[in-house]
Amino acid sequence: MDNADWLMSQTKHRPQVAIICGSGLGMLADTLKCQDSFAYADIPGFPQSTVQGHAGQLVFGELKGKTCVCMQGRFHMYEGHSLCKTTFPIRVFKLLGVETLIVTNAAGSLADGFQTGDIMIIKDHINFPGLVGLNPLCGPNDDKFGPRFPAMSGCYDKGLRCLAMEIAKELGVASVLQEGVYAMVGGPNFETIAEARLLHRLGVDAVGMSTAPEVVVATHCGLRVFGLSLITNKVIHIRSYEDTESVNHEGVLEIGRLRSHTVQQLVTELIDRMEINNNDNINKSI
Repeated sequence: MDNADWLMSQTKHRPQVAIICGSGLGMLADTLKCQDSFAYADIPGFPQSTVQGHAGQLVFGELKGKTCVCMQGRFHMYEGHSLCKTTFPIRVFKLLGVETLIVTNAAGSLADGFQTGDIMIIKDHINFPGLVGLNPLCGPNDDKFGPRFPAMSGCYDKGLRCLAMEIAKELGVASVLQEGVYAMVGGPNFETIAEARLLHRLGVDAVGMSTAPEVVVATHCGLRVFGLSLITNKVIHIRSYEDTESVNHEGVLEIGRLRSHTVQQLVTELIDRMEINNNDNINKSI
């Protein structure tokens, strides 16, 4: 892809880890040292992010001795992007030599034991758009990236999930750490009462409007994936039609700000301790 070539001509960084920042979590990029930043608008062929709380730039830098690239803002289907466009950066990352993808998002909780401000490690997902044919892998398959029919049964790396749990205990934040199933819905509206009740009965712990397509493409490309959801609200109206409290995007961003330091600590320590192949990084087979 010309995009990867352009980026490599503009920065000396060759990232091993890519981080996608969800709503209100763009501060993860601020921890990178020796930064090179590129606005999405300046990168040839890159989509544009239009959502409040998404800065819209790629930030390259060093973190705990590892080279990273951070997306401050992702692309969503509800913005009018095709799923091919929303997941476009993942294949660019693969061409840059990225081995591990960390995805973060803001999500509403459906689980009985979750509280606002909890951090949920994603162990699995339900990709509702994908179940009805809206899948980023639809169309001709490029065998250079991955197989026609990739398995998704283990797309969230178990080793990284266990490591994150250990780190949370050491940091003294295990009380706010959960593990569960994330469901992606199309958005941009929040769920109706009936929809929330359906998701709850299906065993969904947290619901949002992103992440699953990115993880599908990353798994197709052979990347190791770690995902977490910041619980920014409880979907309380699964209880009763009498509930009058409602969620809004401003509240989502506020919880992101309040819990940003904990998320930053967890991700930083995870990157510090994860094993990375110290080769020349660039995937020569593509």
